[in-house]
Formats: sequence, C-alpha cells, structure tokens
Amino acid sequence: MESILERINSPADLKVLNRDELNILAKELRTFIIKTVADTGGHLASNLGVIELTIALHYHLNSPEDKIIWDVGHQSYAHKILTGRRDEFHTIRQYKGISGFPKSRESAHDIIETGHSSTSISAALGLALARDLNKEKHRVYAVIGDGALTAGMAFEALNHAGHIGTDVKVILNDNGMSISQNVGALSRYLSNIRTDPRVHKIKEDLELIIGKIPKIGHTVSRSVERVKDGFKYIFLSGILFEEMGFTYIGPIDGHDINELVTNFKNADLIDGPVLIHVTTVKGKGYIPAEKQPAKFHGVSPFILGNGLSKREEKRPSFSQVFGETMVKMAGQDEDLLGITAAMPEGTGLDLLREAFPERFIDVGIAEQHAVTLASGLAKGGKRPVVAIYSTFLQRAYDQIIHDVCIPELPVTFAIDRAGLVGGDGETHQGVFDISFLRVVPNIIIMAPRDENLLQHMLYTAVYSGKPAVVRYPRGEILDIGMDEELKELEIGKAELLKEGKDILIIAVGSMVYPALEAAELLEKEGVKAGVIDPRFIKPLDEGFLLEEISKYRKVLIVEEQVLAGGFGSSILELVNELELKDVRIKRIGLPDHFIEQGSQSLLRDLYNLNTRGIKAAAKELLGNNTGDDLEVFYGS
Repeated sequence: MESILERINSPADLKVLNRDELNILAKELRTFIIKTVADTGGHLASNLGVIELTIALHYHLNSPEDKIIWDVGHQSYAHKILTGRRDEFHTIRQYKGISGFPKSRESAHDIIETGHSSTSISAALGLALARDLNKEKHRVYAVIGDGALTAGMAFEALNHAGHIGTDVKVILNDNGMSISQNVGALSRYLSNIRTDPRVHKIKEDLELIIGKIPKIGHTVSRSVERVKDGFKYIFLSGILFEEMGFTYIGPIDGHDINELVTNFKNADLIDGPVLIHVTTVKGKGYIPAEKQPAKFHGVSPFILGNGLSKREEKRPSFSQVFGETMVKMAGQDEDLLGITAAMPEGTGLDLLREAFPERFIDVGIAEQHAVTLASGLAKGGKRPVVAIYSTFLQRAYDQIIHDVCIPELPVTFAIDRAGLVGGDGETHQGVFDISFLRVVPNIIIMAPRDENLLQHMLYTAVYSGKPAVVRYPRGEILDIGMDEELKELEIGKAELLKEGKDILIIAVGSMVYPALEAAELLEKEGVKAGVIDPRFIKPLDEGFLLEEISKYRKVLIVEEQVLAGGFGSSILELVNELELKDVRIKRIGLPDHFIEQGSQSLLRDLYNLNTRGIKAAAKELLGNNTGDDLEVFYGS
C-alpha cells in the first residue's frame, strides 16, 4: 500500500490532506529521515525536532511564492523531502548529491543559501522590504532556533524589523539547544516562558472570560488590552520581543500541527512583525537522539536499534588531543581559560569544562563576543584560548584585528576543522583562514603535522605573549605517540624532515605526512626529494627557506587551503622580493571556487592533496612541464 509520503512531490500535494493524514505523514517523514541518516550520516536531532513545524509551514504557505527562510539550515531535511527531493534524499551530503543545507541551485524552494547561524531574520527582512518596494503580496517567514538567537546579528535584525514595522513573521524554534545545551540570560528567559504553568493557566482564563462578554465597547476593549499587557509584564511572556516592536504569539506546541496552523493563520491577520514562539524537542521520535541531542546533532552512519556508530573503533581526534592538552596545561596554570562559542563537545573543551568548570566559558553562538571577551581577559592578566572552527572564525575577523592584534594581546586561537571538512560543503570548509590571517600584523600562525606537535604548538602559543594561532584539521590523529613534557618551540623555526637534491617539497600541516610518503615513492624511482615542514606560517623562517630554495631551485608547495593568499603565496612573495634567479615553484592547494561537499578523502583525491597527487606534481615539475595545468612561478 502506498504511503502518504510517496504521494508528496511538492508542497501543493499537502493541501489535499486532512489533519489526520498530516499527522500520519509526520510519522512517515520521521521514520524516513531516521532510516536514511542511519545509512548516510548527517544532521539528525535538529531535523527530527521540526517535522511537524515543516509540514505546518508548507501546508499553510504557498512555497516558493511565499518565502520560508531556514536559519543555519541543518534542520531543512523535511523541507527538502516535501519540496520534490524525496527520491534524491539518499544522496544527502554526498559528492554530487543534494546538500545538507538549503541551496538555491538545487530548488526554487530554497530561498536563501545558508550554513552559518543567525542570518535568517536579516535575510527575511530584506526579502520583505523588497516585496513591499515591488508592491507584491507574498508572505515571508523566518525560522530561527533559540541557540541562534544568542548571536548579535539576530538581535540587530529584530531591532531593525521592529523599528520599521515591516510585515515579516519570525518563528522561534525553541528546543533549549543550539548544538550543545544553550547558555546565557536569553536561554533562561525563554525557559521561564516555556515552563511557568501560571502563564498558560491565567492566559487561558483571561481569554475565556473575555470571550464570554457578548459585546465590548471601544473603551472596554482598550481596558482589556491593558489588562492583558499588564499580565504579560507580570509573567514575562514575550516582553522582550514586544518591546522590540514585535507582536508575540506563544509559546505553542511545535509538535501539534493543528495548533501550529491555527497560529500561523492568526499571525497572518496581524500587520507588521510577529514572533511566533514554538517549543519543540530536539531528536523527537528517536529515543537515542532525544536522550543525547548533542551527540546526534551531526552523526556518522549508525545502527538503528541502538544508535551506535557503524564505524569501527577509531583513534582520538585532533579536537580531543587539544582538549586533553588544555586540561593538562590548566592543571599547571590557574590563569589559563578556555572559551567556546556553543561548541564544547565539537572543540574538545568539554574536557576542560569537566575538569575546571570555573575556567571554561561558553558564550553561546557569539563568535565576535568570544574574541573581544578574550581580549579583555588577556588585558586582565589571564591566558585565554578561544577554540572555534575555521569557518566560524570568519565571523569575528574585525574583532581579531581590532581587539586582539592591534593592542597585541596574548590571545590564543585554536582553529579546529582547518582545511577540508567533508559533507557540510561550501559553508563549512575551513580553507580561508591562512589567507585572511597571515595579512594581519602582530600574529603568530602555526600548523602542526601531528598530535605531538599540536600539544607543543598550543603550549608555545599560550606562552608566546602575543596573538597566536594553532590551526589543525578535522579527523583522527596519526597515533605517532606523545611527548610527556610540553615544550616551547622556537618562534618561526622551520624543520627539515628529509634531505634530498632533486626537488624540495614544502608541506603545511596535514600535508606533511603525504609529502613524506610521496618523497619515499619518488626515491624508489631515483628521485631524491627534500621535505620541509615550515611549522610556522607566520613568521616565516626566511633565511633557512631561502637557503634551501636556492639549493634545490625546483620547489613544490602543498597546503590544504585556497591558493589565493595562502602559505605558497608568502613564499612566492619572498622569492620575488629577493629576485632569486632560475627558481621554479609549483603550488598544490585549492582553486578559486567554493569547495563542494564530499568526504575528506574524496575531496583530497579530487584536488591532488594526497600522496599520489604530490608525487605526480613533483614529477611534472622535474620534467619541466609548463602546461596550463601547472601553477608555476619564475624568478625575475
């Protein structure tokens, strides 16, 4: 027998369903997503929490004429399935498959492309203003989570929308979580609204009493509104949003389709900005995800019956080594602190939280605040370490320059997920940090080739007395063993790992061991390649590097980041400034386009960031091949 889900090929197909069928569809959607993500991996808990909300939105609105803007977008799986991508859903987050986030190129229903948080209200307001200027009539709904609402950008948009009074509807999807448990005053405020039974009981009683009065004159009506307003102020229900110029509706059950649709209809009757407060359960309908929503936020393929990963036991991650090193250092230095922007588990700082909770700070999704907070802590004599994914650090660029590097404050940045990250695609690839950081004065930038060097670089960064960066990749460590004692590295000192005579390979961070493997393969073919790990992207070990470059004359540079402005660019600049003659330099890195989704290994293969690619590039350079496929620099 055909399921209801099999009959849904567009949002228009929802319109013919009755409310009972919509509830059945919710169950089928939930089962479909759980089974698929168990095979493919992906974002699970966030998507399970918005099934009914998504159905209600598409049932009520007429997408894509009406606009639905998803904040972050990692909760858009049901939206994708209901908008014609059910049969492609098994390709989610895979190379050449459908994206795990909204993508305009993929569907007209994906209005705004997104992947970072707290942007939906700004985008929705822009769409609403454009609608009004074009004298159009469609509706604009933004969906934002309570975790994303902690970011300053969301409040900037709320403030602007409330000020100008544009007709835009904001759904606050309140599940008490971002990726990890929410923190801060706003989270407590929303929790009070959600959980205070007096709010619901007295509000219902007031509405019942008012409803029984047969006719209410204008004066009485205004008095009743004043009573309701006073009630709101007494019990804190929506004060914050109403003061910002929004009409507040809620909180309402985000898993009750009837209640959702009724409130959407009521919201449409109100001119101007409306905030609809919806409460949901992250991971709803799958017990392991409900119990551990942070763990099931983003998952690898798992066993349906118990939620355990299908992957074999793996080595610890670089993030875990970072967290363990932080704990070790904190045990020796009471001035050391760790700061995260809502990612304690992802960055490994949950280990510091458990060991030294008083020196762990989670600011919520507020990267800009995290960086400037760290500057204040550093000025106050503390040693703050800000742990943020490379792609999210982009959001705090001005703070890095203005608040940390200009005053040259000793803030350490632990940049996790530097390089290719895989299935999350363009918005999450950490491939720009070298380019946007190395141009900033007063900063030290390091890239460890393995976990042992990571711990020493972190120690070096913290005690350098300057702004310092340690960037390291996503994924498992190499399991090479760890020194017991931490040590400071000589700032700016490169390391020659293998002697050669025919060609020099300079490899950065994650590319060092593939370069060493390529050199071993080349040696079997009679080619002696030298390998250097620069260790420091800034400052460069200029004298040593120039000496080695002058000796070899043929230089291959390998980095897991964009070529434009990357480490290789700094070498080209150095060689050009000193006018070295007869030097040929080829670079392997990422091209000038956004890098699509796909596994890390597949993408590294695709862009020759592996042993095979390094070996092939070295042979091309040695063969004096100057075709279009080579990125070659000739000294003047």
